[in-house]
Amino acid sequence: MATLKELSEYTGFSITTISRVLNNDPTMNVSDATRSKILEAAGELQYKKPNIKQRVIKENNMCFAVAEMLSPAEQLEDPYYLYLKNHAAQRMQDMGCVMVQTVFSDSKYEIVGTEKINGVLAIGIFSEIQIEALQNLSKNIVFLDSAPDELKFDSVVLNYRLGVEQAVDALISSGHTKIGFLGPDRKLDQRKRPAPEVRRQYFIDYMKAQGLFNDDLLLEAKMTAKAAHDIITNYLKSGKELPTAIITANEEAAFGAMRAFRESNIKVPRDISIISFNDTPLSELTEPPLTSISTHVEAMSQTAVDLLIRRAKEQERIVPIKIVVPSSLVERESVSKI
Repeated sequence: MATLKELSEYTGFSITTISRVLNNDPTMNVSDATRSKILEAAGELQYKKPNIKQRVIKENNMCFAVAEMLSPAEQLEDPYYLYLKNHAAQRMQDMGCVMVQTVFSDSKYEIVGTEKINGVLAIGIFSEIQIEALQNLSKNIVFLDSAPDELKFDSVVLNYRLGVEQAVDALISSGHTKIGFLGPDRKLDQRKRPAPEVRRQYFIDYMKAQGLFNDDLLLEAKMTAKAAHDIITNYLKSGKELPTAIITANEEAAFGAMRAFRESNIKVPRDISIISFNDTPLSELTEPPLTSISTHVEAMSQTAVDLLIRRAKEQERIVPIKIVVPSSLVERESVSKI
């Protein structure tokens, strides 16, 4: 894991600047370019060097397009998808493949820089119109972090139910019974249609099964640091009893909540424990380092790229493959025992 000192040497920014950017300090005004450079560097320093003893078959003549759900600006608000793309780009480079970008406009995708591709890696969730447009680019499509149609497309997704259960079990084993959830009530489903947010729903179901569910501890907020900060701030002002632990839908929500707690002199994990989803490199660089449900972004991206290469090499269409990656709990310093 990279240290703040190594990030400073790698990017040229001071340790203070990097720390304040990673901890979403609202008084720190930096450009999108600076934030992007810091976030990408945090991810790049995690890339494992190829094992020189391992034989890698290069696919030198293959070119793949990448379609992304979020714009570059939106990725700065939620770097999870930025890391998925960067790990995919690294895998393609390691395999000797070329990655090109796409632009969606007027209900169609255009490829930037080339006209011939061997397939498309679609990162995130896409609408019916976008999915149809992707099929006009290539018959070889792999969806990463969504599975819009298991009968048509290959996909690589995470087992979110397992992740929620791992987080709840970890907190219960530490003596917590008053456990809250911070995240949106509704989000977009596999085809960009409004639907109940899956992590929140899995949390409700599992807490009910444990006989510990408390509706008052469901805190509704968008998956951004600002939204999470505001909802926690308002909750604290209301005078309601604080849960002893909270699970957040993603890292950005955890960062926002931690800032709100700091402003009210509530210490993590002394006064409240936190477990977040995603476990990007940022989780270990926060203060305190976050206990997280790892979504294994590197493994997910590498698997999706390998699946795309396999699909592009096939002469005949075979049954679509859906790979469900299990989550895992990464214990750090944001959880304490009761």
